[in-house]
Amino acid sequence: MKDELKQQFALRITQANKSELVVILYEMFLTYIGDAKDDLKNEDLKTFRLNIQRARGCLKELMGSLNYNYEPASSLLSLYIYINKLLVEADIHKEEKPLNESEKIMERLHGAYDTISKEDHSAPVMDNAQTVYAGLTYSKNDLSINLDEGRGSRGFFA
Repeated sequence: MKDELKQQFALRITQANKSELVVILYEMFLTYIGDAKDDLKNEDLKTFRLNIQRARGCLKELMGSLNYNYEPASSLLSLYIYINKLLVEADIHKEEKPLNESEKIMERLHGAYDTISKEDHSAPVMDNAQTVYAGLTYSKNDLSINLDEGRGSRGFFA
């Protein structure tokens, strides 16, 4: 994952509510799988394994965020366990096929959670983060990003 994309994910995480965080985890997972597939084609096995480990980290976070008070949690856990097995298989055998299968499943889940997140108007999880305003100013090609520093203390006390 490129540094610019990491910064975009970090910025989105600071502004996201619970359902948007799940969408971001899916997007990170899919990015790591895409990178792993590229690494496999380029025969960069060290980075291939690293990207699979990172994708498994995203999967572990998704598993940890399940709320078992609701029915879909057990079904999602079964899917996540299956996807984890696919990632282990891809890592051991250095094959792209299990990556493709896991990517296909996760893209469908991402689409579902993306739809749900658009209907969730709850407050961001990180309520004490800086507010970021971004927009085009002065010319067509310049992006201006402004941070709102008006909140005073962000949880740090002297």
